[in-house]
Amino acid sequence: MIEARHLRVLRAVAATGSFSAAGRELGCTQPAVSQQMKALEASVGTPLLVRTGREMRLTQAGEALVRHASGILAGLTAAEEEVAAIAGLRAGRVRLVSFPSGSSTLVPTALAALRAAHPGTRVSLEEAEPPESVDKLRAGDCDIALAFRYERPAGAERAPGPEEWEDLVVRPLLTDRLVGLVPERHRLAAAGSVAIGDLAAEPWIAGCPRCRGQLVQVCEGAGLTPRIDFATDDYPAVVGLVGAGLGVAVLPQLAVASVRPRGARTVTLEPTVRREIVALTLPDLAQVPAVAATLGELERAARPR
Repeated sequence: MIEARHLRVLRAVAATGSFSAAGRELGCTQPAVSQQMKALEASVGTPLLVRTGREMRLTQAGEALVRHASGILAGLTAAEEEVAAIAGLRAGRVRLVSFPSGSSTLVPTALAALRAAHPGTRVSLEEAEPPESVDKLRAGDCDIALAFRYERPAGAERAPGPEEWEDLVVRPLLTDRLVGLVPERHRLAAAGSVAIGDLAAEPWIAGCPRCRGQLVQVCEGAGLTPRIDFATDDYPAVVGLVGAGLGVAVLPQLAVASVRPRGARTVTLEPTVRREIVALTLPDLAQVPAVAATLGELERAARPR
């Protein structure tokens, strides 16, 4: 195997014409130079230098190696500088995937703080709901996935599946409570809290597929089946439909915070349903400075103010 240190010594010998002069240039002894040249010749399997009088002359193989050495060493130096920049957060790239309500609430604050502290770090953002976002992380298509999962109902076991995170680094961010959303002229708009059963006869507007499944599960736990008139992945559309008096909805507080709920009122929902919001990454990626810095800013953005 050709080592970079051997190439540096060979280049110095070729430039100075002797082991002793190369040693002075490199700050090492003549025997050390001779030893490294022997090791390099053993690696390539052919002589690289021949002595002519008091000088060392390159063989044809030596000339070829020196000709390539400059490019190899220049590329290595550039690589070392780039890695040092990434390690020092003067450069770097982070690919972030987030669900929509996280993108509009946690992510902007975190990325603004990251840019202020480390302007050389670049972050790309893509939206996907879990478990798709988690699949992207495991497939190497992103570096951080902002994800969520709902708390288990009492006595229930969480089914195994791609949303489970045992093989990932999990950074808890916050616990997000689900709230009811009713038209502002609704009979329960001023209520302090609303039992899910009080909305049994209402038409429902359902959100994203996982939220929709959670709604059905909560309703079934209360002994009712929701009549879902509209379903949309777009939270502003859910709020708009409720505000127009077309039904009621259950949304995470984080989703409501990302939308101005005109014409709609939020009410506390009973029983309490919460979802856990986390930032996920792979164990090896957690050690990358730019990824670690982004995780830290996401944690700070999620802290109560």
